[in-house]
Amino acid sequence: MLSLQEMSDRLEIQDLLTRYTHAIDTRDWDALDDIFTPDAVIDYSETGGARGGVAQIKRWLAVAMARFPFFQHMVAAPKLELDGDSARCRSILFNPMLHRAEDGTEQLFFVGLWYRDRLVRTESGWRIAERHEEMGYAHNAPPMSPIPTLAETDR
Repeated sequence: MLSLQEMSDRLEIQDLLTRYTHAIDTRDWDALDDIFTPDAVIDYSETGGARGGVAQIKRWLAVAMARFPFFQHMVAAPKLELDGDSARCRSILFNPMLHRAEDGTEQLFFVGLWYRDRLVRTESGWRIAERHEEMGYAHNAPPMSPIPTLAETDR
């Protein structure tokens, strides 16, 4: 039987994962400050993105996601391993995205991946200390120009 603390931790972590998806889908990059620890490492490199700290990733996302007029990040089935004030989580992401090419044509495609996270309990609640995107698949992905690098968005 789960303890009240474990039930609370699981619900708080589920809420944290949900807040992440809403922050990304509404392009509220500053909301990521309340989702990640200040020293978090975010690694989207396996899926073609950047790897860096929260401030760097926020700047990068604002540029990298501009080519997509619509997307949804649907996180499901988090597998949690709680250990006191820390946790490991692997969750599924299903991500339909609409790409707009430079000529204005649009194409819907789908990405499936996993988030591998290390979480910590802070004075402000649970936060993600490390996030790694693990690529699963892409379906119907259009040809796209390269995603900007961190260096290109840090200028």
